[in-house]
Amino acid sequence: MSSKDMLVYAGNPTFWGLPETRDVEGKDITIMGVPFDVGVTNRPGARFGPRSVREISIHDMKTHYPWRYDVKEKLDMADYGDVGYDIGIEQTSQMIEETYRHAGKIFGSGSKLLTIGGDHTIPYGMVRAAKEKYGKLSLLHIDSHQDSIASEGVKISHASFAHDLAEEGAIDAEKSVQAYIRTEMPNEFNYNIIYANEAMSEGPKALAEKVKSIIGDNPVYLSFDVDSLDPAFAPGTGTPVPGGPSTQEMRLFLSNLKGLNVVAADLVEVSPSYDTAQVTALAGASVAKDLIYLMAEKIDD
Repeated sequence: MSSKDMLVYAGNPTFWGLPETRDVEGKDITIMGVPFDVGVTNRPGARFGPRSVREISIHDMKTHYPWRYDVKEKLDMADYGDVGYDIGIEQTSQMIEETYRHAGKIFGSGSKLLTIGGDHTIPYGMVRAAKEKYGKLSLLHIDSHQDSIASEGVKISHASFAHDLAEEGAIDAEKSVQAYIRTEMPNEFNYNIIYANEAMSEGPKALAEKVKSIIGDNPVYLSFDVDSLDPAFAPGTGTPVPGGPSTQEMRLFLSNLKGLNVVAADLVEVSPSYDTAQVTALAGASVAKDLIYLMAEKIDD
């Protein structure tokens, strides 16, 4: 590492200092931003999430504690830049179509995908593209909300993706888990819901084992809403809900998920206008790197 690698205030703030390119042929993992928040039902601002997460991610340039190796030396990765943003009355449908198209290109190249949002409307396109590549998916949905309100194809929002994608057959809800939930929504497709009190009573390791026993060897799309963390650790989000885990507890849970076949993931709902000292963006960037390590664990299998 040169001295310049430590000077995080200079240079182009791509995610984790990775090279920026749309030539993803041969890449192991690609990071893509979706600065979109048209689907929010509470506080807006998650459209600024990808930029804030990228900026703070550079502060951990080389390794990522407590992982024992430098994933950037092991794998070929790149920052794809942002997609799915525009103005006009068709913003939501355009975002879904554009993310689907770009995700399909990335999966077609053989790369796995980490997407940084943006609000929780964004998974539609990536999940559909992943299903075409890998078959029906298990969803590991880490959130304080179930996001399982039927949109009927019209009222698509950050509260509808888990319902709609199960309804259309992209997700196998009965082999999926929603963890750290602390709100009540419909559960029409029988997701396995682990509420926050139960999750935190079990502890990170036991919770991870339960999740792995439900999902098994299925290909996994992991969707991480930063409001799954308690607002003390992630105040900068659109719909905070008290009673969640700390960043440390969450990261221990994620590290114990090694072995899951995570083919794609997203990190959503970082809203920097409500943040304090970039606490939420820092938590989001740290979790995003954990998600990269989880995907990396299966690349050499």
